[in-house]
Amino acid sequence: MSSVRVGNELGAGHPKSAAFAVVIVTAYSFIISVAAAVTVMLLRHVISYGFTDGEAVAEAVSNLSPLLAASLILNGIQPVLSDVAVGCGWQAFVAYVNVGCYYVVGIPLGYLLGFYFKLGAKGIWSGMIGGTAMQTLILIWVTFRTDWKKEVDEARKRLDKWEDKKEPVLQ
Repeated sequence: MSSVRVGNELGAGHPKSAAFAVVIVTAYSFIISVAAAVTVMLLRHVISYGFTDGEAVAEAVSNLSPLLAASLILNGIQPVLSDVAVGCGWQAFVAYVNVGCYYVVGIPLGYLLGFYFKLGAKGIWSGMIGGTAMQTLILIWVTFRTDWKKEVDEARKRLDKWEDKKEPVLQ
């Protein structure tokens, strides 16, 4: 939904409101993600017992919980920033970043860590976290370096391009 909010603010010609919306939605998502990650870490030794009585499974869950916590934080921020980029009309950029980070970095890194360095599930998951972290950092950097006044001008150009010169249906 952040793409809609940012897109609406840009289309309405409100660069400060668009920037403010980005900061608020990113901060809010970060706070919720950190709360979820902290909860997982606090309950890492007991959370699996809600699903199984197995000690081996409980130990594995406990060992993988830090990776889950990192995933929760990154996957709380990354989709919001991707939505912001889509709201700005940067769909192609987001697609390239996504493909590059997951298929060029995350999957090969996960393969190396999981199979070559024999880290198993931890290695595969760590590789994917690496790809997500890279994507998140790129999107943070691009989003917070954005000239919002310029984005309003770009949105206006897109609106003018598609504007129908006929009488509107609703007054």
